[in-house]
Amino acid sequence: MSETAFLPSAPLRARAEIDLAALRANVRTLREKASGAAVMAVVKSDAYGHGAVPCARAALAAGATWLGTATPEEALALRAAGLNDVRILCWLWTPGGPWREAIEADVDVSVSAMWALREVTAAARQAGTPARVQLKADTGLGRGGCQPGADWAELVAEALRAEREGLIRITGLWSHFACADEPGHPSIAAQLTRFREMLAYAEQQGVRPEVRHIANSPATLTLPETHFDLVRTGIAVYGISPAPELGTPAELGLRPVMTLSASLALVKHVPGGHGISYGHHYTTPGDTTLALVPVGYADGIPRHASGAGPVLIGGKWRTVAGRIAMDQFVVDLGGDEPSAGDEAVLFGPGDRGEPTAQDWAQAAGTIAYEIVTRIGSRVPRVHVNGEEQG
Repeated sequence: MSETAFLPSAPLRARAEIDLAALRANVRTLREKASGAAVMAVVKSDAYGHGAVPCARAALAAGATWLGTATPEEALALRAAGLNDVRILCWLWTPGGPWREAIEADVDVSVSAMWALREVTAAARQAGTPARVQLKADTGLGRGGCQPGADWAELVAEALRAEREGLIRITGLWSHFACADEPGHPSIAAQLTRFREMLAYAEQQGVRPEVRHIANSPATLTLPETHFDLVRTGIAVYGISPAPELGTPAELGLRPVMTLSASLALVKHVPGGHGISYGHHYTTPGDTTLALVPVGYADGIPRHASGAGPVLIGGKWRTVAGRIAMDQFVVDLGGDEPSAGDEAVLFGPGDRGEPTAQDWAQAAGTIAYEIVTRIGSRVPRVHVNGEEQG
């Protein structure tokens, strides 16, 4: 087992272990599901909290050929880390963004509106280099993307004019699903129809994209008719099911990549009737032992999971007792007596009976995406299995 992060000699207060072998296996599964389409590994938000650069390298080693980021800063950071021989698409722009830097770094940029097209063409003139531009269509999600009809016609016409002038190269046409994680939702077919219509219009006008893409993780796993030339896989790369309705990670051929653990800071005896943590929302029912787990909402542990968040200690499933605080929470051990320094596993793949990110999502009333992405910078990422074995 190789490790791609520095491990201090002293035990860690907490650690998020990132299994890059699992990530590579997930990408291979997604390639098999992609029906011959290329695979983009989305590494936005520091690879959903897993560490963008090592995860990007592992995904590429397993056959992904594109990387995806939200912000231009994320894309430029990948280039600065030496990831230069891979296509990167960046899609979340605001006026005055670093267009020229992205152009000069050979990043594909997404354009949803005329203001963005004007800014990127102006930056291309300054750079003396054509920008690689992908036009995004709003087929029904109602977030980014150009509206169908007159707005799309105007954007396509102006983009083609800029392409003829040598200022841009239209490399892609794309969109994003609203409800691909809800099997049978009527919006899926409606969006796919609208996407085909907007593609057809653009291509009739003369657009010749390298890639057309609309499939996210759930669509990649369950909707082969949506794959086109490229699939954008985000949460599935990290081994988390896009939705419980689609199946567990194991049922989808995926393995969770992150295991979050902490070292117990304290184990002590207390009498019955002892209030625990802020507000005393939990009181010990009798003489017992308590364990102090030294992570809290400053580390990304959701306060909404107070009284419900699951933890594995000493081979037993425990539950947070009382409120989760900024830096710590308490577990009632019911008289068991582990030692300070023993491991508490908050979530992982589930192989050892430990909770999963989905278990924490249910406890907090959210989704597993948020659980892994919110783990804060105070928790070191320890990347293991960084190289293929054998």
